[in-house]
Amino acid sequence: MDGQERARRLAATQDRVITRAQCFACGLDRHTVDQLVGSGRWRRIAPRCYLVGADDPSSLARVRAVSLSLGPEAVAVLGTAAELYGLPRPPGSTLVHMSLPPARARRLRHFQGLRLHQLALPADRVGAAFGIPATTPLATLADLLLRCDRDSAVSAVDAALRQKVIGAVDLALLPSMLRGRRGAVAARARLRLADGRAESRLETRVRLRLLDAGLTAPVLQAPIRDDNGRLVARADFAWPQARLVVEADGAACHSGPEAVFADRVRQNRIVNAGWRLLRFTWQDLTPPTQIPTQVHRALSQTLR
Repeated sequence: MDGQERARRLAATQDRVITRAQCFACGLDRHTVDQLVGSGRWRRIAPRCYLVGADDPSSLARVRAVSLSLGPEAVAVLGTAAELYGLPRPPGSTLVHMSLPPARARRLRHFQGLRLHQLALPADRVGAAFGIPATTPLATLADLLLRCDRDSAVSAVDAALRQKVIGAVDLALLPSMLRGRRGAVAARARLRLADGRAESRLETRVRLRLLDAGLTAPVLQAPIRDDNGRLVARADFAWPQARLVVEADGAACHSGPEAVFADRVRQNRIVNAGWRLLRFTWQDLTPPTQIPTQVHRALSQTLR
């Protein structure tokens, strides 16, 4: 087996990522590596780190490349750690967030796509995901609650509960992990808003908009039954006394002809069961008052 084949097989175990040092260990010389990159057959995606292939790297490959480039002391944190655990990362940033000990971080030159942090990380708050050092799920959530905007942080905790990344026992440990840290008071208030029944980021954000407006709290994942007691739907939000249902339609689950058809069938069943229905998408979150205003109007009409 020649050096290129050994390198290819090693990269296949690392999301097609390989370091320059690993290339040399596989028997490739500097000239061959540089030629592979120069010809476009490989791509440099981090210092001294390459993607075997000419196409775009996956998100996981990018994180692994940055981790391998920085060395074993590097730990994925914040949105990058959340992404490794399958949790939503704060929107608007594609940077890889890594933490290094202060002495190393000060000597290191930053590179494109990297956001470097100098976080104090006790050993019991560092784990691994996909073989990449990362803050543990609980430590990641604590950091997000402290450092991210409220909606993103609550969405991450909701998703962690829904996907069983953490459980109720773990959730009870979070306040102690926040104690004494800057922003702890606001973080604990955000934590109290978490609810694992939210089935998407959009549902979390709609729920927070309704709470901010002071509306009567809805029933989450409410069963909707017809006159014969048959379950026809499970509503994202419901106000049983007002016979009002609110649905949060995210693009991932509600796009495409089949999804549109299924939504119409479901909507007709809810209406025929004697309920009114309001449906909202991501676009309805702006301005923040839009959804609460429409829900309030629907609830008020019931009371007349």
